[in-house]
Amino acid sequence: MNTDQATSAAMGGLAPAAAAAAARLLWETRLTGQTLQGLPPGLQPADPARGHAIQALLPAVTGRTVVGWKIAATSAAGQAHIGVGGPLAGRVLSGLVDGDGDTVSLTGNVMRVAEPEFAFRVGQRLAPREAPYTVPEVLDAMDALLPSIEVPNSRFEDFARAGEAQLIADDACAHRFAIGQPTDADWRRVDLQAHRVRATVHGPDGAAHTQREGDGTAVLGDPRVALAWLVNEVSRLGLALEPGQFISTGTCMVPLPVRPGDRVEVDYGMLGRLSLRFVA
Repeated sequence: MNTDQATSAAMGGLAPAAAAAAARLLWETRLTGQTLQGLPPGLQPADPARGHAIQALLPAVTGRTVVGWKIAATSAAGQAHIGVGGPLAGRVLSGLVDGDGDTVSLTGNVMRVAEPEFAFRVGQRLAPREAPYTVPEVLDAMDALLPSIEVPNSRFEDFARAGEAQLIADDACAHRFAIGQPTDADWRRVDLQAHRVRATVHGPDGAAHTQREGDGTAVLGDPRVALAWLVNEVSRLGLALEPGQFISTGTCMVPLPVRPGDRVEVDYGMLGRLSLRFVA
């Protein structure tokens, strides 16, 4: 096997030049806020492995670093909505993370939802290995729990029909994240499966137009299980999770519809609070 063949095999059989072109197109589309009907035939991934090959090139084509990871479709309803058979992993790139009270633009966002999530910060490097990591092992490697709000988006006009391979290539609908301060509570003793989270969306006039509650059961049954799933998925891809990176485990409630002028407040109880504002 020559070098080009070996590289192509490592990228799921997708030619390196085609994978790089697909990654650049998806990133340019993300920057402009435009949408695609789908990737061009010569760049379209035929299966999830090829989708991962494209996603893996996003840091190289953007010049950004991976500061975190996300999980899409951690509930049966979410999986059915986008036509996938299980959760999807995506990278969070530098420059796309906001803080409490920050403002996020909805220009070009076809999803227009906010998703309250439990996030964890990696404290110890988790290298790829053959044996799956257990939930206790993964939790021992985390050094903080952080409130999180994901503002996802897709570069595909009809993301519900784009298919698993293209959604993976498109970074599992990653867009922007708000990450709160590490909780002061003893989160390791909290039953995250049953922990209630409350969210309110206020309109431009300050009135609440959407209120929802959720808990950890919406996140693959338990956010800690979802966390371990992501660690093992990254390991399966031959990658390590590095200290300081965060992992956001998926929405713990039905996504909140948002519009320009709205403000979202999420109350995680003893684990903290987090808010975002949205503009056009």
